[in-house]
Amino acid sequence: MSADSATTTTSRLETRFAELASRGEKALVTFVTAGDPDLERSYAVLEALARGGADIIELGVPFSDPTADGPAIQRAATRALAAGTTVPKVLELVKRLRTAGHDQPVILFGYYNPFLQYGLAAIARDAKAAGADGFLVVDLPPEEADEFHTACRAAGMALIYLLTPTSGEDRLAAVKAVAGGFVYYVSRTGVTGAATTDLGEVAMQATRVRAAMGLPVCVGFGIARPDQVAELRDAADGVVVGSALVERVERLGRGEATLDEVEGMVRELKAPLR
Repeated sequence: MSADSATTTTSRLETRFAELASRGEKALVTFVTAGDPDLERSYAVLEALARGGADIIELGVPFSDPTADGPAIQRAATRALAAGTTVPKVLELVKRLRTAGHDQPVILFGYYNPFLQYGLAAIARDAKAAGADGFLVVDLPPEEADEFHTACRAAGMALIYLLTPTSGEDRLAAVKAVAGGFVYYVSRTGVTGAATTDLGEVAMQATRVRAAMGLPVCVGFGIARPDQVAELRDAADGVVVGSALVERVERLGRGEATLDEVEGMVRELKAPLR
C-alpha cells in the first residue's frame, strides 16, 4: 500500500494526529491485551483508557506464541486465551467501544497467524465494520504483506509497521513505501517490557526516523513512566505505553488495583504530552 493509497484508509487516525498537532500535543498510545483478565473486565479497562485520555488504543489480539512480547504481555495473552477470547470476541469489544461513543482510533495489534486463519479479506472487512482503524502485525514484514495490503486497502484499513534501532536506510524506504496510519519506532532491540536505558539515544534515532517518514512516528517498548514520556515528547508524534499498563491490569485481575487506578495512570502518562 503506497502512502498515497493509504490516505483514504486512515481518516480517524489522520484526524486524531491533526487535532493533536493543532493543540500542540503529542499522542498517548496505550496497549492492553483484549480479554485480559476476562472479556467483561477487558471492556471496562478500554473505557478507563478512553476516560483517562488515551489518544489511540492498541488492542492486543491474544496469541499462544507471542514471540515479540516480554513476560507481562505473554502472561496477559495466556489469561485472555484461558478466558475464551477469540478474534470475533475482540471485534465485539471494539464494537462496544464505538457503540458507547468513544472515538479513539483502535489498532488491532497481533501476530499474523490468527488473522490468516480468520481470512485476510474477512478480518479486514469485519474489523472495519466493528470500528477498528488498522492492524499492526509484528511478524509480517512488508516484503510478505502484499495479500494483507490488498485486503486492508479494499476495506479502508491502515497497516502499520515497526522500525527498530537496527533499521537501515533501505528498510526505512521500504516501510515508507507501504505503511499507513503511523510508524511504530521500537526504542531498542529485544522484547516488550524490558527497560529502555538511553532515552537520549532513543530520541535521536526517533528524530531520524521521523524525518524520513511521510507519516507520524510513535515510540514504544520499555516506556513506563511520565518522566520517560516527557523525555521523548519532542522526538516523536506519540509515545506508546504497553507492558506497564498490562501489569496494572494484571493487578486488577488479582484484586490489587482498581479501574480508577488504571484511568489515573493514563492521565499521568498523558500529562507530559499536552
